[in-house]
Amino acid sequence: MSLNKTFSALADPTRRKILELLKKGDMPVNTIALNFGITLPSLSHHLNALKNANLVTTQRRGQQIFYSINLSVFEEVSKELYTFFNKKK
Repeated sequence: MSLNKTFSALADPTRRKILELLKKGDMPVNTIALNFGITLPSLSHHLNALKNANLVTTQRRGQQIFYSINLSVFEEVSKELYTFFNKKK
């Protein structure tokens, strides 16, 4: 896991909103798009950034690709932050 990639992906408010939506459950890109006033190529860029940071996973169901939040990465980040803040000086 790369914390730099993770934090870079999380720095964008659009990507954080996508993750908020995915907390409710898996969604196809068309459903995600309904919540944004951006073009599909822009949305695709944001989804790819989240996917490259392993914050989301994808699964093809028929002709649609569903996105899911990858909670294991958030668990790893939490552990890293906990360790960082609890290190003795």
